[in-house]
Amino acid sequence: MLLKPDKELSAILEFLCRQAHSLTNMGIYYARQLYLKTKRYVGKYDLEKHYKNNLHYKVFHSQAAQQILRSVYESFVSYKKLVKAYKEGRLEDKPRLPKYRKKAGLALVSYPGQALKLKDGKIRVPLGKQIKCWFGLDSYELAMPSNINFSYIKELRILPRNKCFYAEFVCAIRLS
Repeated sequence: MLLKPDKELSAILEFLCRQAHSLTNMGIYYARQLYLKTKRYVGKYDLEKHYKNNLHYKVFHSQAAQQILRSVYESFVSYKKLVKAYKEGRLEDKPRLPKYRKKAGLALVSYPGQALKLKDGKIRVPLGKQIKCWFGLDSYELAMPSNINFSYIKELRILPRNKCFYAEFVCAIRLS
């Protein structure tokens, strides 16, 4: 769903997506250095432990920050599997370590359904403690789509694309 934010919401979304971009690159840096210096792969919770006191992490609601760092972890798990396949001869080209994101970009921000609240036909999306401290905001609101049942929402993704923001809802549906 294409979002049509006012100036304030647009500034919030852009700020969050920039912070997600920075947090992703920080996670990639840590994971790459760990691998290059020790030949160890980053663990599932290592990045969260390492960055939980970082300002880029504190900007987000904890579950959103964890989702960002878990995506970095998952990219290194994929790399590890590709290296194994290469050593077994199932791949021709040697895989490369996950690369950094381009400078000054925007990245996806993902919120699990349990972090969201529905109030007066709007979805309340929580922000981190650092934003509350800096700007006095603890959440922002998005219009609830009429074609989705709120109880089915498992995840909300904010996608920055072509100077616009999109809300992508991941829903669980019941099959009869």
